[in-house]
Amino acid sequence: MATIYDVAKVAGVSAKTVSRVLNGDGPVGRETREAVEAAMRDLGYVPSNAARMMRASKSGLVGLITGAISTAGEIARPAGLPDLFIVQGIQQVMAQAGMTLMIADTAGRSETVPHLIDTFLSHRVEGLIYVAEYHQQVRLPKITGQTPLVLVNCFDDAGTPAVVPDDQRGQYALVNRLIRAGHRRIAYLTLRDEIVATRLRGTGYREALAEAGLPHDPALVQNCDLEGRDGETQLIWDTIDRMLRLPDPPTVFCCGNDKMALAVYGILRSMGRKVPDEVSVAGYDNYRVIAETLYPPLTTVDLPYTAMGVRAAQRLLALISGEGRDDRSPLLVAGPVHWRASVTEVRPANIHHLKTVRED
Repeated sequence: MATIYDVAKVAGVSAKTVSRVLNGDGPVGRETREAVEAAMRDLGYVPSNAARMMRASKSGLVGLITGAISTAGEIARPAGLPDLFIVQGIQQVMAQAGMTLMIADTAGRSETVPHLIDTFLSHRVEGLIYVAEYHQQVRLPKITGQTPLVLVNCFDDAGTPAVVPDDQRGQYALVNRLIRAGHRRIAYLTLRDEIVATRLRGTGYREALAEAGLPHDPALVQNCDLEGRDGETQLIWDTIDRMLRLPDPPTVFCCGNDKMALAVYGILRSMGRKVPDEVSVAGYDNYRVIAETLYPPLTTVDLPYTAMGVRAAQRLLALISGEGRDDRSPLLVAGPVHWRASVTEVRPANIHHLKTVRED
């Protein structure tokens, strides 16, 4: 087992400096601290404050790293739903299993993650969970030893066990339901192109159209996401205006998230268009603060964050017990379509008219 002197040698510092880093009882430069922490991580060094736990075969502790606490009040992020729901799902399972969940918040600073991992490992956690704020690819420092890690709402190139939302299936289910309601011209106002969910949901959108024998019209798909910055409402307004002026305009607008749908409601009304009598609107997230308080209530797709938290906790517990360690495939979690009054059924006569316009 590595000692403080081994750490000092690898880091190129004195044992006293290593002690200062461990105990926080003296000034240490940022680069020196990072070098010491990297050496401890590489050597698998366990500080003495965890010696008591080392004598026990199990600590009963699980470490969770998230930004949910510091960003819980923000709805302008791509996630739409607070990822705090993921944490709640994890906590429910861990409590039932008799495990103690230790939570650390990144405060939106990804550079703190390596230090938080080291801190949890020094307390001999039996497993780690990392929760991302929205579906994305991440790169975390390699964890030495046998401590399992589960990623939630994210994935990496290393094949770390992950639990992610099934965005492709969610958008497919929504568009399929819209088609069954008679809609044939379905506009899609997307989130930013670089977001993983945008690519997956775009595939689901096209799959549903193809299955119904409907063409994919690029004129009905537009990125309207400026990350909440000034000008986003103008971009959405211009996009809607252009689409409604098409020879064969859309009968429904699918939005990248419920926040965007909220803006679409206001824009359509400013144009004198009634929702859903003249134009239908659908969102994504089922962010209930928006979806259930809008008038009419918003049709949307559930981002199953609580279920994702539950599945992540279950997967970590299995890994801790030695099960499923060879399974590197991400676990996809789907949510239902919540059909509400923002979408109207298109009458057969209107469907015939739309087909005639396209054929001409």
